[in-house]
Parts: sequence; structure tokens; C-alpha cells
Amino acid sequence: MRHERIRSVSSWYGGAPRRDCIFVGNTDAVDAEGFANLHVARVFLFFSFKHDDITYPCALVQWFSAVGDRPDEETGMWIVEPDLRGNRRSLEVIHLDTILRGAHLMPVAGSGFLPTDRRFDFSKSLDSFYSFYVNKYIDYHAHEVAF
Repeated sequence: MRHERIRSVSSWYGGAPRRDCIFVGNTDAVDAEGFANLHVARVFLFFSFKHDDITYPCALVQWFSAVGDRPDEETGMWIVEPDLRGNRRSLEVIHLDTILRGAHLMPVAGSGFLPTDRRFDFSKSLDSFYSFYVNKYIDYHAHEVAF
């Protein structure tokens, strides 16, 4: 793979917003292998600023934390849940150099039904579920990097 686009836009082709998820390198566990060496986040904003004639490219992200210390036994995929402070998202600014690649999250289904409201769409799924599978089957590179 030569390159990958990670998007964060307020309107995707005139419709709902698109906020891609990413793998971020874990600086606390540099020697760890697989998913233990990664964090998962959703990108809300790309921006840069200049200080002392040096430009710093950054992203504003929402963090997701792993549930447990190993993948789910039934699916073989890690489960993550959004980091919250009270009822609000835990947001942080990171340098673009820490982003490894895009990540794909799939909701962990509960016992309830999805809303039938027409305003419920894909853009609300990351705010509507309590936990998510980190999809290692999305492509070869995700499987090699994260598992």
C-alpha cells in the first residue's frame, strides 16, 4: 500500500459527517507487539500551527480504550470502548507522526433494537453504542499491524 486517506469532514458529499478512526502508536509500550503497541482514536479535526518557524501538523482525536487484556474469545477481535469524562468525550491533540493507519470499528450488539428514526445513520453509530470490535478482517495490513 502506498498511501491511505484518513478523513474528518463535517459533511460527506453534502450529507452526514465522516470521522474516520485510526491506530495511534503507543509510546508507553514501544516494545510491545500487535494491539498492545497501539491505541484507537476517532479523528475530529486536522489542523496545524506554527511556533518558532516550525509547523506542527496535528489532529484532535477521541480516544478508545481496550476492554480487557486480550481479544474476545468468540471473534478473536479486540473490544474497545470510548473514553469519557463524565458524559463527554475525552479529546486530545496529537501529532500526525503518531498516526499509524486507519482503523475500522464495528459495534458490539446488545439486546436492544436499533432506532427506527430516519435521522439515525452511519455517522451516529460511534456515539450510539457502548463498545466496538476492532475489525482485524478489514484488510491484510490491519491484520498484520494490530494482531
